[in-house]
Amino acid sequence: MPVRTGTPSDLLVVGLGNPGTEYEGTRHNAGAEAVRVLAQRHGGTLKTEKRLHASMGEVLVDGRRIMLAIPLTYMNESGRAVAALTRRAGMESAEVWASRLVVMHDELDLPSGRVKIKSGGGTAGNNGLKSIHQHLHTDGYLRVRIGIGKPPGRQSGADFVLRRPGATEKATLEVAYNVAADAVEALADIGLERAMNQVNGAAT
Repeated sequence: MPVRTGTPSDLLVVGLGNPGTEYEGTRHNAGAEAVRVLAQRHGGTLKTEKRLHASMGEVLVDGRRIMLAIPLTYMNESGRAVAALTRRAGMESAEVWASRLVVMHDELDLPSGRVKIKSGGGTAGNNGLKSIHQHLHTDGYLRVRIGIGKPPGRQSGADFVLRRPGATEKATLEVAYNVAADAVEALADIGLERAMNQVNGAAT
């Protein structure tokens, strides 16, 4: 597995989702969409790296090297890609992951469009986070949680996350992807505590 030989990345930002056109635009791909926004904002290009099970690239944000990646695995195998990416980024310990690994993902427990930063914690049923925990043997990393809200009526969560939102919700989520990109920039620029105060305290 490729290991970084130069300067380690300042942050590794991974956006979760499912590969393939049938999943494009679904709620479960919110993390991947936010990474694409961040890449575009900073002139980055994501290229397929089969050995890393991901599309990845690197951008500079205020002079900091940020590796951006979207796993090519399905959501429930995200940890396979994340484990490989941490080695490529020069981040191979739980101590480093706690402050420099950022996972962007959809969150049923937040209203649609709400974005929050979190450090560590449980999975809230997210299979991508479960897989990352299994591969890294820790929950100690940063998350940028992108709210997608609860499924209506009796619709199951599994069905809800794999559906595309309607026009109004889609517009709300597109704003949220930009807020999530802002959150990563804040983490890089001002650190966890101040970034949490700035992003988590923002109006819904």
